[in-house]
Amino acid sequence: MADGGAPLRTKPRPISGSSLGEAELTAVRGVAWPAAAERSEAPLAQAVRRLRRSTTALVGVAIVGVLLVVAVFADVLAPQSPITSDQTHTFERPSRAYPLGTDQLGRDMLSRVIHGTRISLLVGVSSVLLALFVGVPLGMIAGFYGGRIDTLVMRVMDLVLAFPIYLLAILLMVMFTPTAGLIGTMKVTGAIAIVRIPIYARLVRGSVLSIKEKEYVEACRALGVRDPWILFRHVLPNCLAPIIVTTTLGIATSIIVEATLSFLGLGTQPPTPSWGWDLKANVAFIQANAWLSLFPGLAIFLTVLGFNLFGDGLRDALDPRLK
Repeated sequence: MADGGAPLRTKPRPISGSSLGEAELTAVRGVAWPAAAERSEAPLAQAVRRLRRSTTALVGVAIVGVLLVVAVFADVLAPQSPITSDQTHTFERPSRAYPLGTDQLGRDMLSRVIHGTRISLLVGVSSVLLALFVGVPLGMIAGFYGGRIDTLVMRVMDLVLAFPIYLLAILLMVMFTPTAGLIGTMKVTGAIAIVRIPIYARLVRGSVLSIKEKEYVEACRALGVRDPWILFRHVLPNCLAPIIVTTTLGIATSIIVEATLSFLGLGTQPPTPSWGWDLKANVAFIQANAWLSLFPGLAIFLTVLGFNLFGDGLRDALDPRLK
């Protein structure tokens, strides 16, 4: 301040030199904004974007999509009835009339393979969904509450896991008594679901044990939020990624188990078309008529391959560590 009490006025100096050059720099478009936009993108949108970039996942989706179309429109796509026999056309080689040949009863193999897609997908998807509806709640309750409930549930799951998956499925089907038709398919579905329940229970329990210690769960408890709301609103959504991946891969395993049970005579019974049963019925003629076992085997191979590729792509897309 000057002697007369008036404040000192300083004249602003213009920016010169390198400072002026830096001050006049304009923002370069297209450099920083995409990164910010990518960070603000929703997790689901990021997963879908990574899934689209995965060639493995797209191939799996294409195979699974074709199988679903074949299963839904099996009655339209099949040229003949899969259960009608014609003794005058037994062991026909692949031709224009019979693209995949006929079996020892004169049944069209193409029609049986097409209708077998419906049975395999029905058993595979239904058994996994049934195992989910039982295993996921058990795992959530055991992991969230702990204590005696956790011990009881996990010991039961350990008891089921003590049996090899195929041995337990065989024992269950012997107890259920295999039958033909829809009832027989439901028995196979139930047996495979029981075998797979411990897998989802243990998976969900492990995820819940880590999630329930998070800050937002503690905040909900402090606010007096009820446990069912915490479980289904905050805990379950954070467990969905491993559940979805395991479910997709589990469908492929369930299809293999169903084909194995049918091959052993304990799964879907004739005249219901089944890939595993066709392998069993035609394995005795494999040397003279290799196509009878080739086409059902290829159908199983492509189906399992499609779900495995799709599951691998989902795992890569939903894993945040692989961004």
